[in-house]
Amino acid sequence: MDFKKKLTYWYSINKRDLPWRNTKNPYHIWLSEIILQQTQVKQGLPYYDAFIKQYPTVFDLANASEEEVLKLWQGLGYYSRARNLHTTAKYVAFELNGKFPDNYKDLLKLKGVGDYTASAIASIAFNEVAAVVDGNVYRVLSRYFGIKTPINSTSGIKEFKKLASSIIDREQPALFNQAIMEFGATQCKPKNPDCNVCPLNESCIALKKNLIDVLPVKLKKTKVKTKFFNFLVCIDNNNKTILEKRTSKGIWQNLYQFPLIESDKSLSSDEFHLLNLKDTLLSNLEFDHSLYNIEDKIHKLSHQHLHTKFWIIETDELPKNATSIKDIKTFPVPVLISDFIEAFKFKDL
Repeated sequence: MDFKKKLTYWYSINKRDLPWRNTKNPYHIWLSEIILQQTQVKQGLPYYDAFIKQYPTVFDLANASEEEVLKLWQGLGYYSRARNLHTTAKYVAFELNGKFPDNYKDLLKLKGVGDYTASAIASIAFNEVAAVVDGNVYRVLSRYFGIKTPINSTSGIKEFKKLASSIIDREQPALFNQAIMEFGATQCKPKNPDCNVCPLNESCIALKKNLIDVLPVKLKKTKVKTKFFNFLVCIDNNNKTILEKRTSKGIWQNLYQFPLIESDKSLSSDEFHLLNLKDTLLSNLEFDHSLYNIEDKIHKLSHQHLHTKFWIIETDELPKNATSIKDIKTFPVPVLISDFIEAFKFKDL
């Protein structure tokens, strides 16, 4: 029994029952693939269910506001995915009359859709022979064929795509693609895979050469930056606070947060004076302040670690554009802010 047959036979027995596997609807498949980018199935599944329930068609998603989409996405991270999701929904609904492109080449033109996602949708929804190469597939191929080329190098990306394209089952591309992805996710796992029960163990080069813990090879990531964030949690006598929308490109674009001041280091309670309050609303207010968390709340992103302090600012009256505390849970916010809101328990929530 060859590689393809062993893989698809294993899949027929071991595949998880997931809702997007029970449909050929390109909207559902596209939605699942965008959600599962950089997200594990167990985390993404509730979001998929929520999106399908709230936006059962691409027209429903297209007609939603960006804030509504970001709010439903809240907690998944990598929010550019949500913004791209909404942009593409509007394009498909209003420019393509609700009909998704039915081939890899045209799917690749959609915002937020790269090689992997286009291949997945084309093969699963339209049975096109388009090989998928995601993290799971890289792991299976590098181990089984003993390939040491870094998977995140230009040459590695080309090499693995060429290999995946050469071994895909041309008669059943959807089945094969889902099988190899599932195999990497649940059998050929990143750490401590159970090679004793692996159907490919007799011909796996990594197992034969004791390279399971070595492969796949990845080039070292860029250095992670450390930043120091100070959020000003303003509260006045009218139970109002201040939320600001992040409009600049970068992390959390178009999400809301408490006014933010960055500092060069983590500040103690006695070092509040080191915050540059010039050009902030506090420069014209009388207020009392206290530090909510003595220890930094560390929020880790892929490229930076945020060391965060929350400063409680109490004043008599905030400007007219202040937000009622009872409404703050309706705003899309980063999970860091959401966690604070839940922990702080504003008296009016």
